Amino acid sequence: MPVDPQPPVAPARAASTPAGADRHAAGRDPDAFEAVYREHVGRVHALCLRMAGDARLAEELTQDVFVRAWEKLPGFRGESALGTWLHRLAVNVVLEAARGTQRRERRVEPTSDLAALAPAGLAPDERLHLDMDLERAIAALPPGVRTVFVLHDIEGYRHDEIARLTGGAVGTMRSQLHRARRLLMEALGR
Repeated sequence: MPVDPQPPVAPARAASTPAGADRHAAGRDPDAFEAVYREHVGRVHALCLRMAGDARLAEELTQDVFVRAWEKLPGFRGESALGTWLHRLAVNVVLEAARGTQRRERRVEPTSDLAALAPAGLAPDERLHLDMDLERAIAALPPGVRTVFVLHDIEGYRHDEIARLTGGAVGTMRSQLHRARRLLMEALGR
């Protein structure tokens, strides 16, 4: 009898039964929630990182998303996939954090000056030769513009959905997306 080199996967952790894990997680089963966490943490963190533009803040926001998910999971009705629900929860957590930051700090006027978008401490001629990759260029965008860019061009939201999420006007979302694309092309097209 041939021996299978791979040990069998326990049914509660099998990737082929996420609905079962979702159901158990909704019942506050810590093992099932851990399985859900492990399955979705990468995508949630990537979304938080792109929207926040700061690795440390993205880690905090990712933790906040899963704490909030643990609190709200008993109310998860299963009308959408759990991943979709977590994605929406992550967007809301990031936007809520941004609103709180804006209330606490004085507003900074966004700039079109690309030299101001480069990291501080570099001489002007060094800034011109700085090789920015796409992720760094996105992180360097002004916060409102970055949020619209990430939600539209990376996550696939429509302008009206972004306007509803952020509390802005559809025309403003279109304008901010245009500005984000222009700033990225300038930053990356040297």
